[in-house]
Amino acid sequence: MAYLTITLGTLLILSTPNLLIHAKTTPIAPGPTPAPLNLTGVLEKGGQYTTFMRLLKETQVGQQVQSQLNNSYDGLTIFAPTDNAFSNLKAGTLNGLNAQEQVSLILYHVLPRYYSQVTFETASNPVRTQASGSNGVYAVNITSSTNQVNVSTGIVNTPVQTVLYSDFPLAVYSVDKVLLPYDLFGPKPPASAPEPADHSPKKPTKKSPAADAPSEEAVASPSTASPSERTTGWRTFVVGMGLLVFYCMGSHL
Repeated sequence: MAYLTITLGTLLILSTPNLLIHAKTTPIAPGPTPAPLNLTGVLEKGGQYTTFMRLLKETQVGQQVQSQLNNSYDGLTIFAPTDNAFSNLKAGTLNGLNAQEQVSLILYHVLPRYYSQVTFETASNPVRTQASGSNGVYAVNITSSTNQVNVSTGIVNTPVQTVLYSDFPLAVYSVDKVLLPYDLFGPKPPASAPEPADHSPKKPTKKSPAADAPSEEAVASPSTASPSERTTGWRTFVVGMGLLVFYCMGSHL
């Protein structure tokens, strides 16, 4: 028995280095590669966001979101309106927007950081959206309680209904109303009316008597007299001189 025990122990000692060498040289199989984040896949899985997906594609906001997910350190939060939310819009709401305004509308549903339901409680209002820029503030107000999160735009107010996806860097929440930004759908200031034309009768302007009187230079200057006036004056002078001569002669006689 003692001989057998020694032999087994010897074999164990001799085989241990080989086991260690084999363990060191055997490669460890890599784990599964995580699938890249795909907003379209999240919405397709939800099953009732076809209109929102179409607008994401037409405005190219979907490509912008996908690019930011791969390069953002803050993450993104998206409010996804249901198809019913778009159906409940007033007729012509979307068609009344130009291309840039449609882009702003879709970007208005994207927050430039990741918000879990817990971190919504720390949000500081107003919360800027991806639409905020030189063409407007485009902010939302978020209120949160223990069991409910509400989003308000100044035009509509809606609760966050369903968490479609929430894992940093992306959070997607379902909403039952399209978020209409105040900058686009709020009341517009009235245009300034042009001043009415003045059709009242004009009063004639009075001229001062001095305006019609000849100036002192005109009276004093002989050159301003007409030829007839100069002839009459000369005749008067000649007649006066004749009368003076006749009178002197008569006195001597």
